[in-house]
Amino acid sequence: MSKKRILSALSVIALALLLTGCSASADLITLDTTFKDVMNDGFFSALIVYPLSQAINWLSARTGIFMAIALVTIIINLIVLLFTFRSSVAMQKMQEIQPELQKVQAKYEGRTDEASQQRMAMEMQQIYNKYNVNPIGALLTTFIQFPLLIGMYNAVRKSEAVANGRFMNVSLSITPREAIGQKAWICLVIFVLMVICQFISIKVPQWVAEYRGRQEADRHHKVYKKPENQNVMMTYGMLGMVAIAMFSIPTAVSLYYCISSIVNILKTLAIDKMTHKESN
Repeated sequence: MSKKRILSALSVIALALLLTGCSASADLITLDTTFKDVMNDGFFSALIVYPLSQAINWLSARTGIFMAIALVTIIINLIVLLFTFRSSVAMQKMQEIQPELQKVQAKYEGRTDEASQQRMAMEMQQIYNKYNVNPIGALLTTFIQFPLLIGMYNAVRKSEAVANGRFMNVSLSITPREAIGQKAWICLVIFVLMVICQFISIKVPQWVAEYRGRQEADRHHKVYKKPENQNVMMTYGMLGMVAIAMFSIPTAVSLYYCISSIVNILKTLAIDKMTHKESN
């Protein structure tokens, strides 16, 4: 199963969990709420939802609800990057070596016997070794991000600052769907920006890989052949599912997802710059 297919499957699971809500009580988390108070909701709420809600509450009193969510999102992404930098680099390299991997797959296309499959696996492993890429390690970032996405969803639902705070005289606790009836256009703007930024964050690794591929081809006086993207429809389908799901989820979650996408775009460009210093 390809990396994108695995990520797509995990995205479906994450969205299902988001929509079912990961059951949490209806009580809002305030600055006076203690760790003991939320233990009845389970370890997930106590260890992830509670600190995220409290961070939003504390920052909101000092910066406003918009900046509070933005700062928490940036901090979360920086913490994740500290623990998953190597896997993020590996995931980016996976994009760049796709043409070589596809050549191997094309070589053994239609050959389903065990010996051919083993040889194909060995040749693909040789490519991974050549570029020092661990395909399993490349998924680490995704596994860490999903619990945080679900945790942030519940933190937004339970944070008193989100429930009572306002940005441009609009509550970010309303959904983009509700924003239409209330003419809360800023919520719709955040939602649209989220979709655009998510699309760009999906495409940037591909664009960067193609740019590096063309550079490498030019260096060796070869014609660059753009790798086939067999999962393009699945990728756009998942983006559509995210948009549909977020349309009925508090706008604060769209804001989180939007800023996370921007951080991922910058991270992709920064890692590319760092790992290709000699060609810049």
